[in-house]
Amino acid sequence: MQILNEIIRQSAIGSLSKWYQSAVLLVFSSIVVMLFTMLVVLLANASQISTNFSYLFGGVI
Repeated sequence: MQILNEIIRQSAIGSLSKWYQSAVLLVFSSIVVMLFTMLVVLLANASQISTNFSYLFGGVI
């Protein structure tokens, strides 16, 4: 825990109040958890996903 506090203190949010630090860390960790959940769902359902890249070439291909 001491290492985490030192990292926060020396980061860009180190000069902010504890309330702002907590809010920033909460938003960051929420985004990380959401991305990890999306990755797990994507990998779990990978066989059901169909991809079509023809829109990249304006429908030419």
